[in-house]
Amino acid sequence: MSPVQFTRESPAVGRVVVSDPPVGLMTGATVRGLADVVAQLVDDTSIKVVVFESSTDDFFLNHFDLARIDEFPGGEAWLDLVVALSEARYVTVAVIRGRTRGGGNELALALDLRYASRERARFGQPEVGTAVVPGGGGTERLPRQIGRDRALEVILTSADYDADTAERWGWVTRALDDDRLDEHVAGIVARLASFDGDALATAKAMVARAALPPRSDLELAYRTFQERMVSPSYLARAAGGSAPLEDDRLLAAELDLGTVIGEAARRRAGGA
Repeated sequence: MSPVQFTRESPAVGRVVVSDPPVGLMTGATVRGLADVVAQLVDDTSIKVVVFESSTDDFFLNHFDLARIDEFPGGEAWLDLVVALSEARYVTVAVIRGRTRGGGNELALALDLRYASRERARFGQPEVGTAVVPGGGGTERLPRQIGRDRALEVILTSADYDADTAERWGWVTRALDDDRLDEHVAGIVARLASFDGDALATAKAMVARAALPPRSDLELAYRTFQERMVSPSYLARAAGGSAPLEDDRLLAAELDLGTVIGEAARRRAGGA
C-alpha cells in the first residue's frame, strides 16, 4: 500500500497523510505517492486547499533514504513534484509535528504555508555532515526564506533547529503550542476555502514569480547531489555505516540526528 493517502474532506479541501514508520524516511514510494496526488488534482478547479501531515510519531517528512536511492523515480520526477506543488492553483498547508529534514524539509519548503508544533517539530538539512549536499531545493529555497547567512549555518552545520527558531527566521509560517495547532490550521483552511478559487490561485502565482527559484537552479542542485553520491568521501562513509540498524537504534539516532552527525564527524577527525 502507498505510504501516501489522499482524502477529500469537502469539495474545496483535501488532506494528504504520509505514513512511513518508524522514522518517516523519504522513499521512492513516498515521491510516487505524492506525485500521484498532484496528478489527480491537476485539472480539479474546485479544490482550493490541500493539507499535508504525517501519521508517523515524531516525524513529519524525514530525509531521503539514501540506502534505497536506487528505488527513486529519478531527478526529473522529484523536480516535477516540487515545482508542481509550488505552481498548483490550490494552497498547500503543512501541519508539522516532528522531525522535518533533508528531502522532507525540501518538500515542506515547496508547500505554501507551514505550521509547526512548538514542542514536537525539528528542522534540518543534514546532507553536508554525511559528505553529500542538499539536492532537492534546500540550497535554493532556504536562502530565500531565511537569508544567506542563516541558510549557510543550517546547511553547513547539519544541525537540528527547533520550531521557535524556525518561526523567528521565517523558515515556517508560524509555530504554535501543540494543543492549538490543529484548531489554528483548521481556521486558516476554512477561511481560504471560503474565498474565490481564481483569486487565490492568481495571488499565489504572483507571489511565486517574486519569491521562488527557477527550475533550472533546482535541476543544477539535483545534478550536483548526484555527483556527490558517487564521490569517494561519501562512498567511504556509506561503506563504514552500511550495516542496517534495528528499529530502536534507528529511532534513537533519527530523533537526535543533528547531534549524532556532529559526534560522528568528531570521531572521524580524531576528536579535533
